Amino acid sequence: MIQAIDVRDLLGQPGTSREVHVQGTLEDLGTELAGVPADRPLEADLLLESIVEGILVSGRVRATMQLRCARCLKDFEAPLDVEVSELYVAAPDLDGDQYPLDPEGSLEPEQMVRDTVGVELPFSPLHSPDCLGLCPVCGGDRNLGECPGDHPQTDTRWAGLDAVLDQLKN
Repeated sequence: MIQAIDVRDLLGQPGTSREVHVQGTLEDLGTELAGVPADRPLEADLLLESIVEGILVSGRVRATMQLRCARCLKDFEAPLDVEVSELYVAAPDLDGDQYPLDPEGSLEPEQMVRDTVGVELPFSPLHSPDCLGLCPVCGGDRNLGECPGDHPQTDTRWAGLDAVLDQLKN
């Protein structure tokens, strides 16, 4: 969980700013092939700037992604470093892309981080661009030479006809 940031000193004072470092974990952020582990903290160095509309939050979010190769299912890790720039306002539009400021004078960065990191997770990660993947016939990892590669290429839709032809031959 990422803690709220007190911004009472910035509210109503356009032109003032402050840098903060936040650290925390996020539960359930990811897909079957890509995610940010809940047991590893992510970090963000943020600049909070007071503007007339509210608080502009910008900076970098860093984390370690836990990935599974889409071709061979090998688990691997990769760094994630993404820029954020979002506006927090007292009364966000329902259709807008602003985040709400808490009436108590704080902002919750967790949803912003979730939104930013979530769209950066790869849809089909590869541990290597030249990954050969798994053999669709025997399931062997072609990267490790586990597939002999000489499987008979028959279409299973023709199995019934193949059985009839085998009976006719005998």
